[in-house]
Amino acid sequence: MSAEKILIDTSIWIDYFQNKSSIISEKVDKILSENEVFVPKIVIAELILGAKSEKEISIIEDFLDAFHIVDQKEDTWLKAGRLSYDLKKKGKTINILDCYIAAMAQEHECKIFTLNRHFKEIQSIADISLIDS
Repeated sequence: MSAEKILIDTSIWIDYFQNKSSIISEKVDKILSENEVFVPKIVIAELILGAKSEKEISIIEDFLDAFHIVDQKEDTWLKAGRLSYDLKKKGKTINILDCYIAAMAQEHECKIFTLNRHFKEIQSIADISLIDS
């Protein structure tokens, strides 16, 4: 059996580093040891934006060697925009970056591990898989 591809969202990394929830920390540790971890470049940027020290930035920069760092394809933003538009037509306003991350997960055939409830709404119209947090 091959390892699953898991895209870990910013919300999980923040919780993991702050170690507020041992349940999330345990799940992340299990994912890190058993699966292929994918991190979009936008997640790296969000984590650096929220860093509190140079040491934290250094840890985040180590992601570049530790995980599959993924970037957009030619039409990723178009897919994200379309997803956002389709959600808006259903009365749901979702951050474009969440739609972008969902589009990237689809492109790389990853399950998404997130604490962000918006992904449940995205899942209602898009073919994405979520890992229960």
